[in-house]
Amino acid sequence: MLSSAIADDQAQQQLLALRQANRVRVARAELKRKVAKEELSVAEVVVGCPWEAASMEIGDLIRSQRRWGAARCRRLLVSVGLPENKHVGTLTDRQRKVLAAVLEASPAGREEVSSELPDHRGVAGDRRLSPV
Repeated sequence: MLSSAIADDQAQQQLLALRQANRVRVARAELKRKVAKEELSVAEVVVGCPWEAASMEIGDLIRSQRRWGAARCRRLLVSVGLPENKHVGTLTDRQRKVLAAVLEASPAGREEVSSELPDHRGVAGDRRLSPV
């Protein structure tokens, strides 16, 4: 009788844990959609740290932006001195401010990409074959 009560209690705890995990997953997916649609900026999420983002890895949050892949995310986080797998909720105030400032200065747009790539137009086009 005691063992069935313990089993029922464990089953109840597992159901509660599954409900909570599902709630967090759905909330994070919605947060990522808002970031991808540019309804919410990553800098706002980092500074505000809503409950759904508190246990989320910084790399996942940054990569949810358009045009932000693993390499670009890694470059940004290395420049700030943060690992990709650090959770948003564990950032100090100073780290939040620095990361938010860098993210705001580097929009997920075209300026940074175009300024990083050297302009090689005309180099290949200037080659002309001379008749032998």
